[in-house]
Amino acid sequence: MTYFLIYLLLMNIITFIEMGHDKGQAKKGGRRVPEKRLFLLAALGGGIGGWLGMRMWRHKTKHTSFVVGFPLLIALNCICVIFIAMYM
Repeated sequence: MTYFLIYLLLMNIITFIEMGHDKGQAKKGGRRVPEKRLFLLAALGGGIGGWLGMRMWRHKTKHTSFVVGFPLLIALNCICVIFIAMYM
């Protein structure tokens, strides 16, 4: 269970950092992080980190797919955590 919690923590940190990096690249006109990658990271356990990154940097907050999708992925992450915790 400890490894699983470390995994979730790392995924959220990575997703949070990727959101900040994408915002920085958007401001500079640099190479952006693909939206598919952001959603994949959120789906793999980084939903909370992605949502916090959206709020912290005010990034992707006008995109309905992110405003609706990230909370749904957080809910899915929570369901998975509960399911895994019950059977470990």
